[in-house]
Amino acid sequence: MSGGPAGTKGRAMPDGGAHVANAPLGRRLVALGIDWGIASVISYAFLDYHPLASLGVFALMTYLLVATLGCTIGHRILGIGVRGLEGGLPGPVRAAVRTVALCLAFPPVITGPDGRGLHDMWAKTRIVRR
Repeated sequence: MSGGPAGTKGRAMPDGGAHVANAPLGRRLVALGIDWGIASVISYAFLDYHPLASLGVFALMTYLLVATLGCTIGHRILGIGVRGLEGGLPGPVRAAVRTVALCLAFPPVITGPDGRGLHDMWAKTRIVRR
């Protein structure tokens, strides 16, 4: 098979049999902003808006949602999600690796030739259009 979107290497994905395109950077950034905004509101309302509390809420929310549903609230709103390189949901270990790296701030900024950030490369995941 050939002619697939970048990152699929021309093969069908196991989670639906169809090619799944990588999500554009703009959607990923807006989704991140939505998720951070939600975490900030929760932190403001219940945790005295402490910066580490905001980060903790963001991390917990991101981990739980990505591990169980394959997307955060921001991802869902923008029509994107997190998948393992083989196409399935990332699961708890990959979600944990990805979340910790995401919270370090610099891994998402450093990208490879396929557009994935270090956090996705380390977790063996990618962000795709849903």
